[in-house]
Amino acid sequence: MPEPMKTLTERQKTILMLIVREYIDSGQPVGSKSLVKNYKLDVSSATVRNEMRTLTEMGYLRTTTGRIPTEAGYRYFVRQVMRNANLPNAVQRTISHQFVQTHSSVGEWMTLTASVLAHQTQAVSLVTAPRNEQVLFKHLELISTQGRQILMVLVFAGGDVSQQILTLAEVVPQSRLSQVAEQLNKKLHALSAEMILALPPRTDLLEQDILLLIQQEMLARGEGASGEIYMDGMANILAETSFADSDEGRRTLRFFDERSRLQDLLSSTVIDSAVGGVQVLIGGEDSWEELRQCSIVLAKYGVAGQATGTLGVLGPMRMPYARTIPTVRYMADLLSGLVTENLSGE
Repeated sequence: MPEPMKTLTERQKTILMLIVREYIDSGQPVGSKSLVKNYKLDVSSATVRNEMRTLTEMGYLRTTTGRIPTEAGYRYFVRQVMRNANLPNAVQRTISHQFVQTHSSVGEWMTLTASVLAHQTQAVSLVTAPRNEQVLFKHLELISTQGRQILMVLVFAGGDVSQQILTLAEVVPQSRLSQVAEQLNKKLHALSAEMILALPPRTDLLEQDILLLIQQEMLARGEGASGEIYMDGMANILAETSFADSDEGRRTLRFFDERSRLQDLLSSTVIDSAVGGVQVLIGGEDSWEELRQCSIVLAKYGVAGQATGTLGVLGPMRMPYARTIPTVRYMADLLSGLVTENLSGE
């Protein structure tokens, strides 16, 4: 359905916002009498009914036994919520407290973020790990394991870690490995693969071999796709009868199994967004047929130009946007802070 073009009067704006809010809360079509009674409106139910009829003709509502929002009605509601909704301070403190002990690994951040988002929004959470927009060297460790085998641990800016078992031409003592790692850490700090390639050749053969492996790994990571998608809260969506008991709902659930399409949805939705910017997709936005019954609230987090990821939730179109949008925005800001700390080495 095309977006309505007519300008709403102040009364129509108020009535539309109240209908969407009431329908989100109750799940029942909204009648004029209940609207006047529940919100103590200073106009008659006949006046409200006339305005509801106009809003229906304009494409914001549809008729059943009462009125329910269309996709356009939800979009109007969301535009207002985006400007005005805030997450209560008590909820912010609760969420922030849960992240106090998660600085040790990116995986912990992602798992906890997915869990908290699902719990706070009662929807399905979707989180991708921060991807290095430019792969930068941060730290190297070389650890002797057995015989000629060593473990090479590479840490990149943003917290991404690579571990490889290497087999050397001869046994090398740990002291020598530590010396090589120390030298390379001094030379390579904060350099990209291209900058490393431009360095003069190393005279030390072991250093040169390790340097070549570092270059190869960084180039491969720069060409790779975003990493794992962390999800939680599937039980929340299964509790919605509209998903569990309909063909469209089952198509939505199957969409979660198509990780390549899910990854495409997450990356394409926020590709042009600023870090911290929230995007809301309602009814699939004519691009995602399986999501016609759904709304998705997504945000990009991280540090622009260095390392960014996506987080958000997917739920029924009748989702509590006034709570969900500020929750996603707050958690994106929280993760951006964690990524910033990691990049700076704090």
